[in-house]
Amino acid sequence: MTPKIFTMKPILLLPVLSLVFLFACNTTPQKSAETTQKQTPTIHTLCDDGAWCWFSDPRAIYTDADKIVTGWVKKDGSIEVASLNPETGDAKFNTIYSQLEVDDHDNPAFTMLPNGNLFTMYAWHSTGKGVLSNTTTKGTDINSFGENVIFKPKTEELLTNFPRETYTYANPFVLSEEDNKLFVFGRWIGYKPNLIISEDNGESWNEQYVVMSDVPFTHNNRPYVKYHSDGKSKIHMIFTDGHPRNEPTNSVYYCYYEKGAFRKADGTKICDLGGLPFQVTDATVVYKANEETGRGWICDIVEKGGTPYILYSRHPQETDHRYYYAWYNADTKTWEDHEICKAGKWFPQTPEGQTEREPHYMGNMTFNPNKPNEIYLSREINGVFEIEKRTMGDGGNSWDIEPITQNSTLDNVRPYIPRYQPKDGKTVVLWMENNKYIHYTDYDCSIKYYIEP
Repeated sequence: MTPKIFTMKPILLLPVLSLVFLFACNTTPQKSAETTQKQTPTIHTLCDDGAWCWFSDPRAIYTDADKIVTGWVKKDGSIEVASLNPETGDAKFNTIYSQLEVDDHDNPAFTMLPNGNLFTMYAWHSTGKGVLSNTTTKGTDINSFGENVIFKPKTEELLTNFPRETYTYANPFVLSEEDNKLFVFGRWIGYKPNLIISEDNGESWNEQYVVMSDVPFTHNNRPYVKYHSDGKSKIHMIFTDGHPRNEPTNSVYYCYYEKGAFRKADGTKICDLGGLPFQVTDATVVYKANEETGRGWICDIVEKGGTPYILYSRHPQETDHRYYYAWYNADTKTWEDHEICKAGKWFPQTPEGQTEREPHYMGNMTFNPNKPNEIYLSREINGVFEIEKRTMGDGGNSWDIEPITQNSTLDNVRPYIPRYQPKDGKTVVLWMENNKYIHYTDYDCSIKYYIEP
């Protein structure tokens, strides 16, 4: 579809500048992990041409129609969305932008609007072209997506203070307790995390901010952020100093947004919207990286009963990725933070004689959002990345391991459980199977899924 250009009217910007689950993670869970296999899992293929990154989310959601909507980038760069009924296996597909760009960073992210329509947003990778949005006109019918709208979040003031204009990722959320405003985060102006806010379901954007920045500002520093929202009042965030390839140490931080302010884990205010941006070090430290324990990167975040739960990785060596699980103990005001397992090395297929360009690309992990003690992860087993389910047990002193893929010939990576699952909905895990993955601009992948019995 040919997009139309959205031009924003000038706006006045302000100055930029619990209940805890009773379990704990074992510091060496591999020694006490137990492998169980009740039956051979049935693996389904949703599409044979699709790839996604893990910083444009939710990349899959459950809709009010008790179906799953997701999307990806095809190997010719087209943006495709899909609707899946996990009860019947029926799937529908719709290409909403043909040959946008061959880059897995461009995958669409989704949210449900208050009027029952679907909203999706995605972006070109690190160009000045802008971000794209699209909205259905007939509820959850993906064939009713209309015309793509290009929006370039920027103002003269923002570009003066943060003189770099690139657009990557989109993370949309609706907060019902803020008059159903639509909040979208992405890496835009200044190569920094940005926020835009709409009061009319994305038809216009009346507020925009750079959320965090180093001081003094530098072009090449780019914090990576994962988001999770309760859909009511809070948006939880975990983030890093920058890219682990660029930072000598790369720590992990947490904060949340609520009612116009960003706060630390203990509720201490960092700043109001008008005081943005803040520095990453103003937030709560989850993991303080050092050379011995390795640079950190982030995988997933959810919240249950007021408690944030985090999955992240450490990289003592580029060939030694470690998975970690953490949650915030509100009583002690500390993070319970423990290793899950070794995960292997990177999964991109490095051409012979070349140096790997993305050595920190781990297989990745995802939470079951309704049951934070259940996770799905991808780790290297006998040279191939496999998907497995892990359930925390015995007060956190052991992990139950259920293999989902075994003896694979192709790598299985980047698992994801759709957000906003209804209580009676099927738990579905989606992931990428890589026929080829040389680089995020050179891939041939399919999307697989598994339905929990």
